[in-house]
Amino acid sequence: MPQSRAAGLLAIYPHLTTDQIHRMLFSARRTCQIRLGELRALGLLDRFRFSRDGGGSQPWHWVLGHNGHRFQAAAHDRAEPTSRSSRQIVQRLSANPNLTHLLMANEFFVRLTTHARRHTATRLDRWWSETTTTKQYRTVTADGHGLWSVSGTTVGFFLEADTGSEPLGRVVAKLDRYAALIRRGGPRYPVLFWLGSHQREEHLHELLRGWRGEVPTATATHDAEPAAAIWLPAGSTRRVQLVELPSDHGQPVADNPNYDDDGVFVL
Repeated sequence: MPQSRAAGLLAIYPHLTTDQIHRMLFSARRTCQIRLGELRALGLLDRFRFSRDGGGSQPWHWVLGHNGHRFQAAAHDRAEPTSRSSRQIVQRLSANPNLTHLLMANEFFVRLTTHARRHTATRLDRWWSETTTTKQYRTVTADGHGLWSVSGTTVGFFLEADTGSEPLGRVVAKLDRYAALIRRGGPRYPVLFWLGSHQREEHLHELLRGWRGEVPTATATHDAEPAAAIWLPAGSTRRVQLVELPSDHGQPVADNPNYDDDGVFVL
């Protein structure tokens, strides 16, 4: 049921807004609000929000509640959390200075999930958060990683969700780690730079022209839908769909989480 899936999502992706959960799991917004309220009453979910400058409030951010943390602890054979520790998790998350950035990275995958709900030939096979991506690939610290399938074709990607706070030279320098992953037999997936403005996108392409590496890259802006023909590969003048970007799942080596111990590709 959608309400149980909402709790499952928040166990993996620590926070999502009401709107994001609505688009991914529910047809009617009111139904979504009612179901989330029921889960909150059961202690499975909790929520927080901030005041807006000039009055009003930001959207609700949904997280696991104390009983949600208890359930996850039991499912993974961990010690049962206390009410205090569960509250502290919510407090730390709400005070996280990178909260806007985390929400932006989640929004990218929310849009792909929503697209797949409406188009049966498409599917988001993998959605790894920054934490999971770093754990699996170790030296790569992307904002997220996914596998996207369209009519039987599956492409992988690494997401760099750009807030505009870093110098573009530092943004481009991140590609060195992806190049090292490829040389170790890891996947050769495009690095997607999701940017806040077309001006920043143009400036980034100027720098990418001077970077001669084996990592495929593509750019787009936050106002576009990730599944559409919005991606501009480095050195190109034509925007393409996500599924059209070059993608290689790499070699069946120990460093590559795409393969099991028998060398079989796994989603």
